[in-house]
Amino acid sequence: MAENLIIATESDKISRYSTLLPQLESLTSGESDLIANLANLAAALKQTLDIFWVGFYLVKNNAGKQELVLGPFQGPIACTRIRFGNGVCGTSWKEKRVILVPDVDAFPGHIACSSASKSEIVLPILKNNEVALVLDVDSDKLNDFDSTDEKYLSQVVQLIEKML
Repeated sequence: MAENLIIATESDKISRYSTLLPQLESLTSGESDLIANLANLAAALKQTLDIFWVGFYLVKNNAGKQELVLGPFQGPIACTRIRFGNGVCGTSWKEKRVILVPDVDAFPGHIACSSASKSEIVLPILKNNEVALVLDVDSDKLNDFDSTDEKYLSQVVQLIEKML
């Protein structure tokens, strides 16, 4: 198990992601508990990518209806529950697709958990072709995420899907 992350000193995203991904696999390979793995993944992503907020929302049943419930995260206090189809996370869940938002204020129905969040990327994580949880990454900078983030965060999603 990796105790300390080796973080690429290069400033480009590709170098940081390329250095991080094998470490994430090593970090999670010997641990069977999903929540423990999600907690370490959130911490590793936050530390390596120097982002404002990163975390997971898990699909949970509550009084006969499903909603996203806050799971392990790194960053400021977050929204605890999100309804199906609401905000970026709920929309990603509903549409089963990655949503990249360059300016959250321009996203219809954006849920402002923090006014400091400016851009966001959300990736659904599937089990048996249904969304089981989402990976939510926020930046305090406009237009901070791109196809490089989508490509490498999709690999993190694949790693998590193997755990489900």
